[in-house]
Amino acid sequence: MQEPRVLWEDNHLLIVFKPAGLLVQGDETGDPTLLHWAAADVARRFNKPGKAFIGLPHRLDRPTSGIVVLCKTSKSLARMNALFADRGIKKTYQCIVEGHPAESSGRLEHKLWRDTVKKKSFVSTRKDAQLAVLNYSLIAAGDRYSRLEVDLETGRHHQIRCQMQAIGHPIKGDLKYGAKRPNTDAGIDLCAQRIQFAHPISNNPIDVSVEPGFSIPI
Repeated sequence: MQEPRVLWEDNHLLIVFKPAGLLVQGDETGDPTLLHWAAADVARRFNKPGKAFIGLPHRLDRPTSGIVVLCKTSKSLARMNALFADRGIKKTYQCIVEGHPAESSGRLEHKLWRDTVKKKSFVSTRKDAQLAVLNYSLIAAGDRYSRLEVDLETGRHHQIRCQMQAIGHPIKGDLKYGAKRPNTDAGIDLCAQRIQFAHPISNNPIDVSVEPGFSIPI
């Protein structure tokens, strides 16, 4: 697995690229996490005793790669939490999906219900299911796969993975949500590719992007 890397940083925020397969925060596996890496990395680079403070205002699924915003102060963490809660963050993803969507662009709306036992989301008519909305557009197409750009209007659990499966185009490598076969690594072909927001302290515009590390198979 590749190492995380710093994309942007100041006294309040640390924006990093998380590789597929790395946990963001700890779970029952006890495996290494992005939080542990960031705390040790900041402490080392700035000669801080012990571990540095690192706050987590959002998450990214373990098999998903891409941009994660971390907070280096409690003030920035509180304000970033508010930005995410108020949908003041624009997140753009790219993914490789099986097959070819009927339309080259579209808006998907589903009601999703999260099963906390199976750790999976389902399209559901349950009263406690939550509205999930995304917009997608086709970037490129191969013989068996398509590359899409996805903009989220909501931030539900496994939203892109579940909604892509719901329209018959699961994400490449995502066995949990209907893919035919796994990838050779620990990840799926879904990347949090770009994030845009107003800095929680200075209010300056922040716009950070990465190039996803996957391509359409030939």
